[in-house]
Amino acid sequence: MGPTKGLNVIHLFCHAQGEVDRERVHDAVAWATEQGVQVVVASIVGAKADMCFMVLGSDLWDLRKFQSKISASGLSVAESYVSVTEVSEYAQGMPEEMLTARLYPVLPPDGLAAFCFYPMSKRREESHNWYALPYDERDQLMRQHGKSGREFKGRVLQVVTGSTGLDDWEWGVTLFGAHVDDLKDCVYTMRFDEASTHYGEFGQFYTGMVGSVDDVLAASVG
Repeated sequence: MGPTKGLNVIHLFCHAQGEVDRERVHDAVAWATEQGVQVVVASIVGAKADMCFMVLGSDLWDLRKFQSKISASGLSVAESYVSVTEVSEYAQGMPEEMLTARLYPVLPPDGLAAFCFYPMSKRREESHNWYALPYDERDQLMRQHGKSGREFKGRVLQVVTGSTGLDDWEWGVTLFGAHVDDLKDCVYTMRFDEASTHYGEFGQFYTGMVGSVDDVLAASVG
């Protein structure tokens, strides 16, 4: 089961509590890879989680089975986020290769090991209701927003996935950067766009480093 276009995505934020079977974690990632599922493994800094598995695949059953395999390893899934890759209504008309990259990203990107994830939505307040704006105005604001993001090309890869009707927020944003402060600079800069300043609502941030299964387990489990 999957979207008509693009990939299912789930972020699993886990804590290492008690005994963790490292071989089972390796086996879960190896099994997913055999199914054609992409698994990005990141070590999370701070108390919100120890590690994150960002999992992308065409069959939602595969993602659910992977989640069960991770839980069976002794890792505790403390938080999760469900979404799908998508092409925004404001991105229609882009070159085909750019549309394909959004629908079928190949992750993790080389040389961009700094990792950040956060969910976001557009405001529906009486004074600032994104969905009450005419399409042309929304389109103009998002083009301005995209222009700000392109300033970080080569330093930051932004993977924006849709979650309206699938999770508590409307989008999940995953950032991969060359350095941690590249992520900070990108988010800070883009918050000054009118689309974010007046209409952006942001959820909890998770930050860390992309690594191999062994590296992430060594940092998280000891």
